[in-house]
Amino acid sequence: MANDSKTWRCGKYELSFDRPRIMGVLNVTPDSFSDGGEHFDPDAAIEYGLAMLDAGADIIDVGGESTRPGFTPVNPDEEARRVLPVVRALAKEGAIVSIDTRHVAVAKAAVRCGASIVNDVTGFTDPKMVEFVKTSTCGVIVMHAGEVAAPARTHATVQLDTSAAAFVAEKAREAAAEAAREAEKPARRRRGKLLGDPKPEAKLPGGVVQPSLPFGEPESTSEPASEQETPAAEQTAAAETVAPAPEAASAATEAASESNDRLAAMMRRSARREEAYVPTSQLRRFTLPDSAPIMRRVMGFLSDQARTLIHAGVSRDRICIDPGPGFGKSANEDIVIQRETAKMASLGYPLMCAVSRKRFVGAVSGVTEAAERDAATFGVCLGAIQAGANIVRVHDAAGFAQFLNGYWAVAKPQPRRAFVAVGSNLGHRCDNLRAAREMIAEIPLTCVSNSSKIYESEPAYETRQDAFANAVIEIKTELAPLVLLDELMKIEAELGRDRSKKAKANGPRTIDLDLLWMDGETHGGKKLRLPHPLIGERDFVLVPLEDLMHDPARFFRYNGVEVKEPEDRVGHIVGELGRM
Repeated sequence: MANDSKTWRCGKYELSFDRPRIMGVLNVTPDSFSDGGEHFDPDAAIEYGLAMLDAGADIIDVGGESTRPGFTPVNPDEEARRVLPVVRALAKEGAIVSIDTRHVAVAKAAVRCGASIVNDVTGFTDPKMVEFVKTSTCGVIVMHAGEVAAPARTHATVQLDTSAAAFVAEKAREAAAEAAREAEKPARRRRGKLLGDPKPEAKLPGGVVQPSLPFGEPESTSEPASEQETPAAEQTAAAETVAPAPEAASAATEAASESNDRLAAMMRRSARREEAYVPTSQLRRFTLPDSAPIMRRVMGFLSDQARTLIHAGVSRDRICIDPGPGFGKSANEDIVIQRETAKMASLGYPLMCAVSRKRFVGAVSGVTEAAERDAATFGVCLGAIQAGANIVRVHDAAGFAQFLNGYWAVAKPQPRRAFVAVGSNLGHRCDNLRAAREMIAEIPLTCVSNSSKIYESEPAYETRQDAFANAVIEIKTELAPLVLLDELMKIEAELGRDRSKKAKANGPRTIDLDLLWMDGETHGGKKLRLPHPLIGERDFVLVPLEDLMHDPARFFRYNGVEVKEPEDRVGHIVGELGRM
C-alpha cells in the first residue's frame, strides 16, 4: 500500500507507482561503459529514444557525460551540445525526459528544452543546483555517489591564547628531545630485541601512547596526500621549507586536477580497483560486510539531501532517491545495499534501482562483458521491485518491458480502467462498432464494463467523406498500455482497416480504435500517447464520454489535456444512431 500511494511530480507530469516504471538509458556519449558511441549522433539518439518509448519505457534518461570508472570529464558546453537536440525532440513527442547531469547550466538548458526530471549523480551537493531546482517544477533524483557525495568538511580557524601557544611550543620541544634520545640508542634497542625485551611503546603527537601489538605494527590508516585535509597554513610552511622535486611537482599537479573534479577522481580510483570502504586484504568471518555502517552512510546522505531540498522549497513529491550502485562502492557493498532495498523504500520517496550492467552484476553472474549482463540485470531489478523499488533504470528497455509484463501479469492482479474510442464510416457502420466491442471483450485479461450510445458525427480533418458512427467503450484491463494497443490494432486489421502508407490519412475506414486514457498511465512516443493528445478537440469523443463519466472536459483538463469549447471542436455530433 505504501508503494501504491507514492506519486512523483515531474513538471506537468505525475507518475503513479501502481506499476514499476521503466527508465530507458540514452547515452549521447562516445565512451559510456557498455554502449559508448552507439547513439553519439543526435539523430541516432533520437531514433533510439523513440524506439525505447514504443517498446515500453516510461522515461528516457539522456546523458552527455560518461561517469564510468576512469571517465574523462566533459565541459558543460560540450555536454549541452550533445544532449539538447535529443531532449527537445523527445519532449516534443510527449516523452517524460530526464537529464542526467551534474552541471547546473546543462540542467537549466535541458529543462527549458522540455526535460521534466534532473538526475544529479552528485546528489545535489552543489548549492547552485539546489537553487535552480527550487525555482522549477521538475522532478529530481538524489543519487549517492560514494565519497564524492559527502559534503566537504569545513574547519573553523581558532586563535590560541598566549598560554596555550606556550604549552604547545613546550610540547614540541619535548618531542624533539625525545626523538634525539631515541636516535642515540640504536644499539640498546637492538640488544633489547635480542634479549626478548618487550617492544617499546610508540609515542604519537601530543604525548599519546600507542601500545605495542602482539601481531606486529598496525596497518597504516593514512590516506594519500591528494586526499588528506591539510590546513592551508601548514601547506604554506612546508612549501617555504622544502623545494619539491620535478616528480613531486608533477604529482602535486595531478592531485590538484583531481581535487577540481572529485567525481572523476573517485571513479579513476575505482577503475584501479581500489575499493573505497572495505579493504580486500582484510579477512572477514562473513561473506559480506556488516550492513549497518554502509546503510547509515547511504541512507543518511539520501535523507539529508532530500531534507535540504525540502527546506530549500522543493516539494517532497518531486523527490526520488537512488543509492548509486557502482559509484565509490565495492561489489560487496552494492549487494548489501540491494538487499536493504526495503529499508530505503521505507523513507517514503520514490526509489530507483539503477543497477543496469554494473560491475557487481557481472561479479554475481560471472558475465565479463557489460553489454551481455541484461539477463542478470533483470534478476537484480526483480528483487528490488519485490522489496519496494518503484523505478528501474535499464539499457535494454524493450527486454525489460517484456520481462516486467510477464511477471506482473501473474504476480500482481491489477485491473485498471481505460477508454477506447470506436468509429466507422464504411459499410454497416453500427455493426462494425458492435463487432469491435465484442472482439475487445475477448482480449486476454480484459473485459468491457460499459459503452456509450452510438452517435453520428461530421467527418473531422478530412471533410470530403461520409459521416461517421462513433462511440466510446469503457474497459477494465490488466495489460500494459502498449500490449493493449497491439491487441486493438489486431482487431482493426481483422475488421478490414487499412493502415498501410498508401491509405489516406484520416480518410474513410471500416473501423478506427483509439486508446484514449488509462488509469495511472502517462506515455509519449510515436506509437502511443497517453492521454490521447487530441481528446480535447474532438466533439465525437467528448460527447459519448458524457454517457460514461461526469464532466469529461473537467476530468481531462485535470489530467493536463487542453479541452476546447464545443463550438471550437472538430467532428461535431449531429445525431444519435442507437445503443451498442
